Amino acid sequence: MTGPALRVAALSKRFGGTQALKDVDLEVAPGEIHALIGPNGSGKSTLIKILAGYHHAEPGAVAELDGEPFDLGQVTASRHDRLRFVHQELGLVGELSAIDNLALSRGFARTAFGNIRWPEMERRTSALVERFGLGIDVRRPLATATPVQRTVVAIAAALQGWEGRRGVLVLDEPTAVLPPGEVARLFGIVREIRDTGAAVLYVSHRMDEIFALADRVTVIRGGRRIATCPVAELTPRSLAELMAGEERETGHRPTPPRGPDGPVLEVRDLWTGPLRGVGFDLARGERLGITGLAGSGHEIVPYAVCGAHKGRVSGRLRLPERSERWTEARDADGLGLPLVPADRAGEGVIGDFSVGENLTLPLLDRLRARSGRLRGRRESALAEDWIRRVGVRTAGRHPAGARITTLSGGNQQKVVMARCLAQRPPVLTLCEPTAGVDIATRLQLYDLIERQADEGMGVIVSSSDTQDLLALCTRVLVVRDGRIAREISGRDITESALVHAMEGTE
Repeated sequence: MTGPALRVAALSKRFGGTQALKDVDLEVAPGEIHALIGPNGSGKSTLIKILAGYHHAEPGAVAELDGEPFDLGQVTASRHDRLRFVHQELGLVGELSAIDNLALSRGFARTAFGNIRWPEMERRTSALVERFGLGIDVRRPLATATPVQRTVVAIAAALQGWEGRRGVLVLDEPTAVLPPGEVARLFGIVREIRDTGAAVLYVSHRMDEIFALADRVTVIRGGRRIATCPVAELTPRSLAELMAGEERETGHRPTPPRGPDGPVLEVRDLWTGPLRGVGFDLARGERLGITGLAGSGHEIVPYAVCGAHKGRVSGRLRLPERSERWTEARDADGLGLPLVPADRAGEGVIGDFSVGENLTLPLLDRLRARSGRLRGRRESALAEDWIRRVGVRTAGRHPAGARITTLSGGNQQKVVMARCLAQRPPVLTLCEPTAGVDIATRLQLYDLIERQADEGMGVIVSSSDTQDLLALCTRVLVVRDGRIAREISGRDITESALVHAMEGTE
């Protein structure tokens, strides 16, 4: 076969006023590892979700598998015989074995009486995973397996029933949860799949992976395809320049903090997971960005600072204006620093609660009478006041009583921020503060954060979105391999500088 295994042309997608993809073309050849790379917000995830049938493409898009047309945004059994996916969230059930997980998508082998043929299921599953040589016990719960073993099970689930290895395997950030020592083992597995004649579309943020693995690479930025090149013709710097492009003007640039105020927060020698001795000071009124590639450890820093990280952590923290004493990082929750978490739906709101209940949840002790009863009028007044301050919009005459799940993602984010601000902390810590919000709400959140900093609050912004960092931060710490690799301040904070620092191509 000489034609492409997968061809997509004129692919566009709009969400309200946001153009997520615009006339994107992509061709992946048989027997090729084709990388798809771009900064956060470039449109990679939208493209993959359209291929998987989660989103519909705009009219006019064309898609073919092995030269045969198929409808983008439609999920059919025949299409999935040749187009398989391993998403970043692997979609596995940790409490179940590899046998059960594979059966969830392809079914169980049964006798004429409907009984499960367990020996056949074990042989079938073992045959799929043993080719990768990792010694997986297919009968044990996947929660006991290593990250690379779970990734292999997800790949095996995607490959089962793939006769003749025709088609395309899409791997979306497959190394995001893997320790560095296991990445090479996964690369060997991907090359073995390629060598069978299958095409692999490999989505990644990491340029080192692209140069180690891919045959060709397509760069998308701002929803458009920028270039498709053989990897052998590129250097890390030239690829970083394709990703960064010309500097974008966000229309919102931060002003530096006022005066030479001392630190409002001091962090020293944080160790946990991938972090290796991270430390920094945060000044009053400063907006400090923390960023890095997926898996670098930057996303753990705010959780560790606020005492919300679930793993074992060591290090020291201090709020100098409150006490001269240092607090051990394992006891950081005692400092009372609130966190706007990255996963708003899973960590930020309680879906069964109202807007007011979500907003006042950490303040209930302050709202109780001496008898212990909750002062309902005082609670309602507090909630209504903060709803007005942050500009939450709800349907109905009583916004505090609306169920939180009836709000848009942006308004839910405002409620979470209001809950933190109502505690009047010296430091506000935010993770991915504008994820899943529209452009208008993004600008409103920028204004809200800037007002808090102007009033003297220290702000930490942990984000993988360069637009957030450009618009909000007066200083950015770039984390690479668990350590602070670069500090960028003031007008030196540009998209190109951020991309090069994250990728290590300064």
